[in-house]
Parts: sequence; C-alpha cells; structure tokens
Amino acid sequence: MIKQKLVQEVTGKVSEILAFSPAKDIEKNLKASLAAWLSRLDLVTREEFDVQSQVLARTREKLQELETRLAKLEGNTEDNPQQ
Repeated sequence: MIKQKLVQEVTGKVSEILAFSPAKDIEKNLKASLAAWLSRLDLVTREEFDVQSQVLARTREKLQELETRLAKLEGNTEDNPQQ
C-alpha cells in the first residue's frame, strides 16, 4: 500500500515537473509548426479521396459501356453500307 502511494506521488511530481518544463513548450511549438506546414500542402481528406475514387470508377464503367456501344454501331455500319 505504501509502495503504491509512493509511486503515485512520484508520478504526480514528475507530471508536474514536465508540465512546467521547456519540453512542453517545445512540443506545443513543434505541433503548431507542423500543423502550419501541413496546412500549406495541397492535401485531401480520406473521405474526399474515397468519393473521387468512386466517381472515377463509375466514369470508367460508363466509358467502357460507351466504347462497347460505339464498337457495335461501327460494326453495324460496316456490315450495312447503305445506312
């Protein structure tokens, strides 16, 4: 019981020391710098990427259908030159 209390006290003191140390400020500054740098990049969210992937897949399917239809129409005109 005494050992557990001692561990809790030491952990609390270490947390207090770290909260007021320059390391905490450095961490905050680093996070802010990183966030600013990332905001300048031309990035999209995963959700936006997934939506665009789905749109592209549907567009490819439609293109394939149109190419098949065009090939059939071209085949019909070659077989029947009077049209």
